[in-house]
Amino acid sequence: MFHPRVVNNTNISFSNSKMSLLQKGPKYNIHAKKKKWVQNVALVAETAITQIPAGEREAYRKILADCIYTLQQNNNPYPTHDPHPETRLVNSIKNKLQKNNAMVARADKGNSIVILPTKQYESKIWDFLHGNNFIASTTDATKTIQKEIRNTIKESKTLIPRDNKWKYINLNPSAPSIKGLIKLHKPGQPIRPVVNRCSTLA
Repeated sequence: MFHPRVVNNTNISFSNSKMSLLQKGPKYNIHAKKKKWVQNVALVAETAITQIPAGEREAYRKILADCIYTLQQNNNPYPTHDPHPETRLVNSIKNKLQKNNAMVARADKGNSIVILPTKQYESKIWDFLHGNNFIASTTDATKTIQKEIRNTIKESKTLIPRDNKWKYINLNPSAPSIKGLIKLHKPGQPIRPVVNRCSTLA
């Protein structure tokens, strides 16, 4: 079985269990059951039963009741005060990274991750920005631009009907954010930028 690559660029050591969890990659989902998952299953099943002919519903409800009883008998292998083992491992990893001012970042290629000092990651971001002649701003112009856009739309009564104004306005815009994917295959491991502009004005 293929395991994602874990590159540790720090002197932090991880136990075998923690490293095994990290090797499952950034897309791995901890299969922790929700507190009321059995009740949810019962509701979904009842919804399905109501779609079959009325004469057959009670028979299926009897089967469902037996299945729900079995699930309830075997439910909750972990007490409510004791989280899923993998959840405990994730929390332990987070605490260890926080104490050592380190973080986990995704690699540019493959389903791999990189463990590196937070300052090193931030430095890579700034190296990319300065290396590509970006100009840093000391203020966030989002609110100013948003105000100008609203005023322009308000004055454009002919082009934009009053009832359609909301289609052209982002109600709660924010400046775009950037994160970096680490290029493990490049010298110096620079970043590939990924910009999130979902909540921006444009």
